[in-house]
Amino acid sequence: MSQSNFGVGLGVSTVYCRLWFCMAALSIRALWRRFFTAPAVASTEWLDLQLLDRSHDSSSQYIHFIFQTDLPERNKQLKELVKSGDLPNARRMFDKMPQKDEISWTTLISGYVSANDSSEALLLFKNMRVEPVLRIDPFILSLALKACGLDSDVNYGEELHGYAVKTSLVNSVFVGSALLDMYTKNGKIFEGRSVFHEMPIRNVVSWTAIITGLVRAGYNKEALVYFSEMLRSRVAFDSYTFAIALKACAGSGGLNYGKEIHAQAIKKGFHLSSFVANTLATMYNKCGKLDYGLNLFERMSIRDVVSWTMIITTLLQTGQEERAIHAFIRMRESDVSPNEYTFAAVISGCASLAIIEWGEQLHAFVLHLGLINSLSVANSIMTMYSKCGQLTSSSMIFCEMTRRDIISWSTIIAGYSQGGHAHEAFELLSCMRWEGPKPTEIALASVLSACGSMAILEHGKQLHAYVLSIGLEHTPMVLSALINMYSKCGSIEEASRIFDAAKNDDIVSWTAMINGYAEHGYSHEAIDLFEKMPRVGLRPDSVTFIGVLSACSHAGLADLGFHYFNTMSKNFKISPSKEHYGCMIDLLCRAGRLSDAERMIEGMPFQRDDVVWSSLLRACRVHGDVECGRRTAERILQLEPNCAGTHITLANIYASEGKWREAADVRKLMKSKGVLKEPGWSWIKVKDLVSAFVSGDRSHPQGEDIYNMLDLLASRTELADYVQEMAFLPYDIAD
Repeated sequence: MSQSNFGVGLGVSTVYCRLWFCMAALSIRALWRRFFTAPAVASTEWLDLQLLDRSHDSSSQYIHFIFQTDLPERNKQLKELVKSGDLPNARRMFDKMPQKDEISWTTLISGYVSANDSSEALLLFKNMRVEPVLRIDPFILSLALKACGLDSDVNYGEELHGYAVKTSLVNSVFVGSALLDMYTKNGKIFEGRSVFHEMPIRNVVSWTAIITGLVRAGYNKEALVYFSEMLRSRVAFDSYTFAIALKACAGSGGLNYGKEIHAQAIKKGFHLSSFVANTLATMYNKCGKLDYGLNLFERMSIRDVVSWTMIITTLLQTGQEERAIHAFIRMRESDVSPNEYTFAAVISGCASLAIIEWGEQLHAFVLHLGLINSLSVANSIMTMYSKCGQLTSSSMIFCEMTRRDIISWSTIIAGYSQGGHAHEAFELLSCMRWEGPKPTEIALASVLSACGSMAILEHGKQLHAYVLSIGLEHTPMVLSALINMYSKCGSIEEASRIFDAAKNDDIVSWTAMINGYAEHGYSHEAIDLFEKMPRVGLRPDSVTFIGVLSACSHAGLADLGFHYFNTMSKNFKISPSKEHYGCMIDLLCRAGRLSDAERMIEGMPFQRDDVVWSSLLRACRVHGDVECGRRTAERILQLEPNCAGTHITLANIYASEGKWREAADVRKLMKSKGVLKEPGWSWIKVKDLVSAFVSGDRSHPQGEDIYNMLDLLASRTELADYVQEMAFLPYDIAD
């Protein structure tokens, strides 16, 4: 979800510019007409319009009249309808007007632009252009350019640009501002800057438009340069300009510059504006000063839905999901109604915490408010159910959506992929290719990851071919997913070939290759690749260190592993996570240093779970350390009293050392608790169908045929053994 949805950001500036153009077209036009055109005098019989057959509707009663009036009066009434947002009735009135002047057309076009209905606005403008008695002036042209920006119709916008140059309307500050806004909205930053620099006159809207366009395109530092030039040019600025400049500081991490703008805002009194206050808090939060942002939030005299949504989103982005949900509860207690963006944020927090009960309550609340049709909300609910393991519910939400965007498809595909349902994810990707938008890197990487996890090499190869056909094989996310898929499917040579053929060096692909080598036991190759990273300008991250520590563990290089473990925090400022400690514990266990491993577990700065203790318990069995095994088993059983694996491993440790009585006692304890060992399972793919089996399982549709074949194979094996035994029996030559 874009941050601009929650703060002032680009959305506020865009709305501001749009309203400014519309107001200019409606209010200044009257003065323009008074000086440069003769007044249109038309007085005709105004017939019964019968605009709407609903007598109870106030807006219909307003325009349902029979009397004589002149064109200015009709334009005034049309403007009132547009201003009230009643575009349907305004359009009916406009269509039945016997005479229309430039003000009539401008009024209705401005209404459609304000309502984001750019296609209808442009259609009206094109109809207006063919009217011989009507003249295009800067105001109506600026509205048409605004509509081109909303509709991403760059071609028609460029045509209007040519018309503006030909008619010299390009010198108008309104047309120039609309042109650069249209270009920057469509990613044509160079063209937008050219228009800006060629403008003979620039006002606050022009400066705000160029700064907004640069921020929207990610050129935050360049936007701040323009803001500095604006200050030096002494152009009168407003709260919206400050808000977009603060957004640029947040995007570029310019904390000091943000503080200077904060001081300027206080001097001008703009810090009291909710737009600026919300953006200030966002800027401090994104620059790592969460306490500053929270302090500003608490000091706000009025906290609107944008303020609350901003603070909830910030807490989520910093990994403080529980605080974010608590903030949502405070928001409800303060009688501020959440909007769709608030719900999308807080539901994603429930997804991260995997608390299905809270997510279901929010889902019900969303249904009650009628916000389920919002794409951002529906996508968040799908993600929540997927992360909580409720793929059926997630799929139901997806199927019931009236419209789906690229995030909807990527979310459902990722949910099935991460849930280990590679076949379903592959089918959804195929549907996406035919019915939905073009698959993104996220969707493709998710399915490739699922193919790797399920070792479905054929599906992975098909997907690889598709990736090659659309030219996404060199993007970091897809490249690393391909390397990971081939590695997990046992084709480490193919993974290495893809890595070597990559044109760009990125940390994700290098990390995937290092992990691939480590998993296949090519420890020295993994370590060599890790050592080459600084030479190509790459800095290892926390995941890279997991790969190289695993390689050291497989190779038995304990000293080198400790060197990398210490280097991680000392040289790269990466705090070791639970996974890094797990790698080091595994390394010590493989090296037989069980006492050191036990001490490291005890000294971990994390809660010690059954996973790390289980690693030590398995090592105790391998190395025959009964006492350490007993202590470790006790620790695990404190955390997981009914863990069957722990009971069995401890019994085997006792048995391997000849302690049969102790082994029998563990078995009895296990039986008295009713603890049963969960059977292992395996799967096989036949004709693109994956079938899973557990010991004694007869639920497969072809179970009877499978067991008949097993019986046949077993009987043949017994017969072969019998024949072999008979061949070695002594017999009498005389017989």
